[in-house]
Amino acid sequence: MTQLTLVLTEGNTETEISVKQDVFIIGRLPDCDLFLPFGGISRRHARIVKSSRGIWTIEDMGSKNGTQLNYNSVTTPQELHDGDVILLGNVTLTVDFTTDVETPYSQYLKNPETNSQAVTILRDVQELQQQWIEASGIHGKNNKEKAIARLKDLVEIAKNLCAAASIEEIFSQVQQVVFRYIDGIERLALLIDVDNSGTLQLINSAIKNNSEQIELPSDGSWISRSICQKVFTEKVAIQSADTRSDERFSCEQSILVKGIMSAMAVPLWDEDKVVGVLYGDANLYSSHWENNGEEELSFFSTLANLVASSVQRWLLAERLKNQEVIRQRLERYHSPAVVQQLIIAKSFTDIRLPPIEREISILFADLVGFTEISERKQPTEIAELLNKLFEEMLKEVFANGGTLDKYIGDCIMAFFGAPEPQIDHADQAVSTAKAMLSRLQVLNASNFWDEPLQLRIAINSGKAIVGDVGSSQRLDYTALGPTINLAARMEQICPIGECVISEATYHILTEQSDFQLMGDHRFKGIGRVIKVYQTNMSLK
Repeated sequence: MTQLTLVLTEGNTETEISVKQDVFIIGRLPDCDLFLPFGGISRRHARIVKSSRGIWTIEDMGSKNGTQLNYNSVTTPQELHDGDVILLGNVTLTVDFTTDVETPYSQYLKNPETNSQAVTILRDVQELQQQWIEASGIHGKNNKEKAIARLKDLVEIAKNLCAAASIEEIFSQVQQVVFRYIDGIERLALLIDVDNSGTLQLINSAIKNNSEQIELPSDGSWISRSICQKVFTEKVAIQSADTRSDERFSCEQSILVKGIMSAMAVPLWDEDKVVGVLYGDANLYSSHWENNGEEELSFFSTLANLVASSVQRWLLAERLKNQEVIRQRLERYHSPAVVQQLIIAKSFTDIRLPPIEREISILFADLVGFTEISERKQPTEIAELLNKLFEEMLKEVFANGGTLDKYIGDCIMAFFGAPEPQIDHADQAVSTAKAMLSRLQVLNASNFWDEPLQLRIAINSGKAIVGDVGSSQRLDYTALGPTINLAARMEQICPIGECVISEATYHILTEQSDFQLMGDHRFKGIGRVIKVYQTNMSLK
């Protein structure tokens, strides 16, 4: 039977990859059939397809740099022939149609002296607990001394992990013990399910005897994600002395490309929950694991159990920090009571509140005659005036469950109905407006400022987009849309010391008797007539 093999050329090294399925995806994503974590390769770059007649073709999948066959661009599916050259970015693949043969890796990885097959151990982690220190598993004085030394180190690391304040300190403790006692591990990684989504994130990694200070790729492209995911989801421990000769991994072409020849991975098990994976591998065949695999894997698993509780504490601390950041941000916009409700009701994994569409009532409260006041006062006096006024007015916004959007010069912009829905958002907005005007009357009577102050307030209701808008450096929780624009226009026609509302707000009020029709108005940028209602606060 004819077998399609792709020969990957990297410098003077050639790697043979057998194509065993009818649809074979090549790209930069780890879940591709051929994982190529190189520059110029798109996430899903090209696809090789076998037809029902046994004809192989290659097609580009919309890659950024394109696919070439024999140095010609592939714009439509092209048939493959023996000896064809495929170019993807800077990667060269040669097509080889032969009968089924064993790959060079399988020939090389077998122990030349014993010709024994690779050893893979897969165990339930509960079976491995404390197994490495059982007397039946230890033979000889040196082994017993080694086990005692390991036990002492585990006791010491348990103490140090309890005192570790950061994930970096936790990993530092782990790598010292792993590289000291587990032969065969050259690279070590700590992966954690940070946001409880089931997705493992690479948190830290290290290379044994890294005198040249080589840095492993921060995206974790060197790690076998399939092994880690199996360990994480099935709660099993895996160790393979020879990944490429083992049938369990024979279809994982990414292992071939990444150069992983031996690997060990165990879950970070804290009570009934797996919070991450401790992973180690090497580019060399680990003959040591054929004789001491169970012992090494048991020790690695025991170490992971100790690490798991420390990782859980770190995750809790990170969530608390995240919540505190969110609380500080939310307190700029909401009353402390509303903030507490949001923290309890929501499980924020990001400090962003994503934009959503909501039915809200928007309120603009503008200080009358601010320009004239600014002409007569010093900047420091103006700042003092606004600080005092805003402090007093914001109390009424928060008292009615409102959200501060922003201060626009001498104007307060607030809305009701988000982030938590409010069925009575129009009533709450009107209650706030009345309370603000009444409070200002009281402040004026007590000589709050050296001259009486007046407000104009406008309210409109309708749909708006509400959420965090901005860059990674600066975010504003704000409301956007035509509903906001109309409220801003209405404020300009409001009589001094009063509140005006739109017909949209008027029709959803529980109590409408406080308002009377002011008239029909047209506003710039709005192509329809708007009925505006007003209340005369002097009569209330």
